[in-house]
Amino acid sequence: MIALLLAVAAQAAPANPPSAAPALGPIGRQQLPEKGCAAYLWSAADRQLVAMATADPATIRIAIGGKTVDLSRSGGAGPGKLGFSDAIEYRRDDITARLTMEVVQQDGLTAGAKVPTGSLQIDRTGQDGIVVPVAGLIGCRA
Repeated sequence: MIALLLAVAAQAAPANPPSAAPALGPIGRQQLPEKGCAAYLWSAADRQLVAMATADPATIRIAIGGKTVDLSRSGGAGPGKLGFSDAIEYRRDDITARLTMEVVQQDGLTAGAKVPTGSLQIDRTGQDGIVVPVAGLIGCRA
């Protein structure tokens, strides 16, 4: 009897309640810009590419709920490296993304750097936010 009630309750619950956190999905293969640097960031949980941030123009590409969007930089803090601040904020319409990442340059890694740790926080007006641990690489072209 309890199993039947649980099954009925599960069917009655909406699949995506209005305040549900946005689903951050993969963005697919991305090209290195003709000039400048880009950070390619994957989810630490499943290693899927979930964001690409470019230094100039300062934008980030993410996929929320199956829709790919580009957000423009609205602020940043910290000295950073390769055109990226330590903490960067991006905005578009009702979406705000906050990216913090550790950029590690190494002698053996030319034209880029490693991003061993970072986090990407996504907030949308009137909805729950999410924070995704990320890691990745930065590639640069002169």
